[in-house]
Parts: sequence; C-alpha cells; structure tokens
Amino acid sequence: MGFRRAFAIGLAWRVALLLAAAMLLMWTLHQPDLGATRIVAGAAVIAAAVHLWGHIRRTNMEVARFVESLGHGDLSQAFGRAGAGSGFDELGRTLDQAMRRLREERLAIADEGRFAAALVDESPTALLTIDDEGRIDLANKAARKLFRRVAGVRREDFAIHGSTFTTALEAIRPGERRLTTMLLDGAAQRAMLVAAGIARMGAEMRLVSVQPIQSELNAVEIGAQADLVRVLTHEIMNSMTPVTSLAASAAGLMREVDDGRDPAIGDARLAVETLARRAAGIMHFVETYRQFIRTPEVAVRRFAGRPWAEEIGRLFAASAQGGDVRLDVAVPDDMLIDGDPDLLAQVAINLLKNGAEAAAGHAAEPAVRLELTPMPGGRTLIAITDNGPGVPAGFRDDVFLPFFTTKSNGTGVGLSLARRIVVAHGGTIALAPPEEAEGARFEILI
Repeated sequence: MGFRRAFAIGLAWRVALLLAAAMLLMWTLHQPDLGATRIVAGAAVIAAAVHLWGHIRRTNMEVARFVESLGHGDLSQAFGRAGAGSGFDELGRTLDQAMRRLREERLAIADEGRFAAALVDESPTALLTIDDEGRIDLANKAARKLFRRVAGVRREDFAIHGSTFTTALEAIRPGERRLTTMLLDGAAQRAMLVAAGIARMGAEMRLVSVQPIQSELNAVEIGAQADLVRVLTHEIMNSMTPVTSLAASAAGLMREVDDGRDPAIGDARLAVETLARRAAGIMHFVETYRQFIRTPEVAVRRFAGRPWAEEIGRLFAASAQGGDVRLDVAVPDDMLIDGDPDLLAQVAINLLKNGAEAAAGHAAEPAVRLELTPMPGGRTLIAITDNGPGVPAGFRDDVFLPFFTTKSNGTGVGLSLARRIVVAHGGTIALAPPEEAEGARFEILI
C-alpha cells in the first residue's frame, strides 16, 4: 500500500512536470522572439519525459529481475536499497521478503525430501522399484543388502534367487500380496511380496517390498507345536497318572495272591502286569516329549569349524550307527562358525545317525558326509548327506513335525528338536530337493 501511494505521487508530479514543460514549449512556439527560451523548454520536455520513463522503467526492471530470478531458481538476489525513494525502498523490502519466504519454503521442501529419502533408505524392509520396461532398481539399503549378489537390473539378473521368486516379482500388481519362495544363500526361504503403484516424472511404476519371513514362520509354527504338545502332555499325564499308579498296585497285589496253582489267577496277573508296563511306557513316552516344549538356551560364540567337525566325527564313530558307516568330512582349514557348538553338535550328530541308519539298510557301501561351507554375510552352511533311499515324496513336508517318524522305534523328537535349535540360532534347516542329493541332504544355514 505504501509503495503504491509513493509510486503514484512520484508518477503524478513527473507527469505534471512533463505537462508543464510541454505547455511552456507550446507557448514559446508562438513567441518568435524567445528562441533561447524555446530551446530551454524543449530540453525541459525531454528531461521530464526521460525522468518519467526512468521512473516507470525502474519498477518494471525490478519486477522483471524478480521474475527472472524465480525462473532461474536463483533465490539469492537482493532488491532492497536504502534511500531509493518514491516507494522503491519499500518495493525492495517486499521483494526481499518474498525471496526469503521462497528460500525458507525451498529449504523446508529439501528437508522433507531428505527425510523421505532417509525414511526409504533406512527402512528395514527391502524395497524394489519396477518400471514399465521391467527395469528393477534396489531402492534402499535393505534391498542392496538382500540382493547383494544381483549384478543387473533385469528380471534375468535376479534368477539366482529362484525362478519362483522372479515369476512372482514380474506378476505382482499394485495392491496385491504374494507369498513366494526365494533362494537366499543357497537355501529356500518363504518371502512376502507387497506391491503398490507410484508415479515418477509422469511414468507409472511398481514399488515392491520383499520381506523374508521364514524365521517368523518357523517361530510361529514351533510355538504352536509347543503349545499343542504342552496341552496334550498335560492332559495325558493327568489322565494316566492314576491309571499307572492303580495298575502298579494291582500288579503287586496279583503277585501276592498268585501262588501258581490257579491258571486263571496267573493269566490275570500277566494281564495286569502288562497293563502296568504299558501304562508306565506311555508315561515315559509323554515325559520324553515334554522336552520338546523347552526352548533351548543358545550360548553363541565364535569357534573353529575343523576341530568341531573332527570331534563330531569321533562321537559318530563311537556310536552304534557309526560302526559300519563311512563318514566324510569337508571343512575349510580356517573355517569359523558363530553359534552354540554344543547345541549344533547335538543337531549334527542326530542327523548323522539318522543318515547312517538309512544308508546302512540301503547302500552297498553306506556313507554319510558332513560339509561346512562359508556363506556371504558371515553365515555358515552345514550340510549332512547320506546315500540312503532319501525321504519319500509324501513325507518331505512332515519330517520336522513333532511325533512324526518313519522308523518303527523312532520317537519323532530328533528332527523337531533340531529345528528348534536351529531356529533359536536365527537360522533355517531344510531338506534339499531330491535332485540335489543321492539320498537325503539336510542343509542348516546359521
């Protein structure tokens, strides 16, 4: 408001000056004896016109400079000049204030952009962007870590993580969720894909989050199994405890009254003793399974792989299963493992014994193999292989379930307990596809 008033006043008196000079010039034109005055009046007209034009042009120049600065994104220009007069000092302050607000808004937008970029980059979930041409870019640190072995941006470059994963990645559309299987460090793991649609510079893209959830699935499944075992063992023991006690008491009474003269009493005694033994056997069976619900306490430390494997070899050779079965061990000399050596040894020995039993009844020269391989990211692959008949196709998904066994004298605890130990390490245990091993091959990744 102040600038407009000052500008109008300055404009008015300059116009008035120009008009006065013009009128003086017109008057002198009718006075033939005032030549010098006519020249002065003409000069005054020119000076007044120039002064008026400069006043108008100055405003246009300042506004044009402001607009040009905005067009070039240059927000460092200053317009304020002390003592400019005619409201131009106020115009300069106004333009400077506008520049300052624009700079503040630009800084705020840049700060928000950096925050959004950091939010994406630091997200714990791997994020991929896929454009219409199928280009796949790793959008954050988690993605670069998860797909560190990928050397390109095409679907084919991700084939090292399995064809199932690449097919799901290509097929998923915005708004969809897909549970798929991907290969990580050579082990198959379940992963959840979630897709959203985004736009970048007018082009539509897909944002896909990749979250391996095998560990979470294992933990949930083991927790559910433990809860089931806890309930079953509790109820069975509550029901069987009085039966076992009464059966044992009845067997004792029958022994007292059976003098061998009455065959019927003898038969009753045998029946009651059999009942007592079976009741005690069931109680022992249930008590054995109660160990399944106890979460193993893992004491992780770094230890040398070769001495550990050699000790397992000695323990295996001293077992009943290892007497006639050859054990091959493949361990790099400088191999280091992060884990609980005692618990992992328990897992390895159980798997070697199982493999030895399978191989002994199948192969002419039964053999088992313990192999340790360092994996990217400091992880370790422990593989136990045998040359037995392998696991039947119909049982491959059940071998880690508690109570499940294909052996007549098995308890169904060994593999389920092995799985609990591996999961407690934050790792995975899986039965390799049948085409990757002659018999059975169990792979532990920790």
